[in-house]
Amino acid sequence: MSICFYKYSEIKRPVLDQKENLLIKCPLRAESCPVADEVHRLHKVCERLQTLTQIDPLTGLYNHGYLLEILEREMERSRRTGVPVSLIMIDLDYFKKINDTYGHEAGNNVLKTISNVIRDTIRRIDIPCRYGGEEFSIILPGTHLLTGVRAADRLRAGMENKMVQIEGEQLRVTASVGVDSYALGDNLSAHEFITRADNFLLEAKEGGRNMVCYDRDRIVQSETEITREEKSLLFAFT
Repeated sequence: MSICFYKYSEIKRPVLDQKENLLIKCPLRAESCPVADEVHRLHKVCERLQTLTQIDPLTGLYNHGYLLEILEREMERSRRTGVPVSLIMIDLDYFKKINDTYGHEAGNNVLKTISNVIRDTIRRIDIPCRYGGEEFSIILPGTHLLTGVRAADRLRAGMENKMVQIEGEQLRVTASVGVDSYALGDNLSAHEFITRADNFLLEAKEGGRNMVCYDRDRIVQSETEITREEKSLLFAFT
């Protein structure tokens, strides 16, 4: 077995080709290079640790910190391209009553079940996050408000139709939903964008719950901007 010994200056060079994500071959063309193998292993460990810091351990969805990071990125993309990004805010109705009646373990089961409904309903390009407690956020890249509202209502219906098994009982869980979009001409921070969508969620709560609220004045403009292709891809799973 051939062994390659690096000089210090050679060890510092990148072991991974970031563009192709392939392990760079040993500069001396050795069949086995323990230094390169170890650096590659450590790189994989770091990737895994980074992923763990982005994931909510209970639901398996992205966490609040990752939401802010990616939302900023998608808003910047929208400013550059003019293509809007939509944001859905979801809050489970009467969740405290579930915890008080059945206990927190039952509440956790509800959160995990609803998280699965979200995963099964959204597109692959959408980014589902647990905002905190019983509240969820979903980033919809490249999505007009009209499309976002329709996707939100599909999520709301999916949650309502999903029965959760708790202590031998079939429990129906509903959610109040707010939707907003960030489009060309908007001047908001990520926090302000979330607050704006969250205000529509509160409107849904006050309006009777189990409903989707949004800016109806903006939806008219959004509908005129949406293309036929976007309509056909409304609920497409890519």
